[in-house]
Amino acid sequence: MIFMATAKKLPSGSWRIQVFSHYEPVKDDNGKPVIDPKTGNPKQKRIYESFTCDDPSVRGRRKVERMAAEWTANKERVSRADYTVKEAMEAYIEAKSNILSPTTLRGYETLIRNAYPELLQLRIRKITAADIQSWANRYSLNHSAKTVSNAHGFLSAVLSTFEPSLNLNTKLPEKQRKDLYVPSDADIKKLLESIQGTEMEKAVLLSAFGTLRRGEICALTDKDISGNTITVSKSVVRSNKGGMVTKSPKTLSSNRTVEYPKFVIDKFKGIEGPLVRMHPEDISKNFGKALQKAGLPHFRFHDLRHYSASIMHAIGIPDQYIMARGGWKTDNVLKAVYRNVITDEQVKFTNKLNEHFADLCNTPCNTKHKVG
Repeated sequence: MIFMATAKKLPSGSWRIQVFSHYEPVKDDNGKPVIDPKTGNPKQKRIYESFTCDDPSVRGRRKVERMAAEWTANKERVSRADYTVKEAMEAYIEAKSNILSPTTLRGYETLIRNAYPELLQLRIRKITAADIQSWANRYSLNHSAKTVSNAHGFLSAVLSTFEPSLNLNTKLPEKQRKDLYVPSDADIKKLLESIQGTEMEKAVLLSAFGTLRRGEICALTDKDISGNTITVSKSVVRSNKGGMVTKSPKTLSSNRTVEYPKFVIDKFKGIEGPLVRMHPEDISKNFGKALQKAGLPHFRFHDLRHYSASIMHAIGIPDQYIMARGGWKTDNVLKAVYRNVITDEQVKFTNKLNEHFADLCNTPCNTKHKVG
């Protein structure tokens, strides 16, 4: 049932009725969306459609009310804003600029530039679920399932803010289970021997033996060391406006203290200021060169965290402690890491298991085969 306002008689004798049409964004003198400081959302103004009839009789009132009712019944879907998709995305980013991390904001801006060429100029009030599905089908042709999911997540958040009546049920490509690479003890030993005495050695030690991320490592100073313990309370990331900024860590669980072996802490004796004098991007770039120099297969610097988690798991440390030491909020990553148990450890435990079964049955057990 559609609620209809009652026609009002004007001083001239004409009848007039105003029906709500849609919302439009409130913009400042520079054309930028005005943000409501109380809600953090873009301000909106109500736009009305006006109908009049010069016949001052009851027939005139009924006529103008009928005109308004017909318009209401046949008008297009009402939208909270008349933004284009691009304008809505930019307004969404502006509203969240003090809440979201610089990395997230930079990722959103990259998506706007690259991910939605056929959607950006569409009006929010005209877009349909079919438009979104068509976009997802095209974007999936040359992007991973995770990338498509991330792009759709941003688009969905924007649409739910500015057009909440639009129900999306987009079919996205299924995510493929990704096997994480886990370096072995031998890999780490060979790498450390090759980079001994360098800035990269310090970065590798902090990550492989303490599960620190690149940004966390780059934010550390001598003030963060107390005895054999290092406190992680900040991270260096690239700002969406360019340059590097220091901010709070990735999640609340990332705030933590990590106790290191004494030989690791000794590497930082006498250092004042940053413990590792590199930016996160420098670490990744130089890490690849370090692997080549050491004659090791390529893997990411971030995989050193997986190595550390796997070693802790292999020697029987409970998952709860592993998550606390690594700053993991959930055990999703740990489960993925455990699927890729370090080969040397897998061989050792497989041999132990087979020996147990052999003793049980009193038969010889050959455990020298290679377990892959």
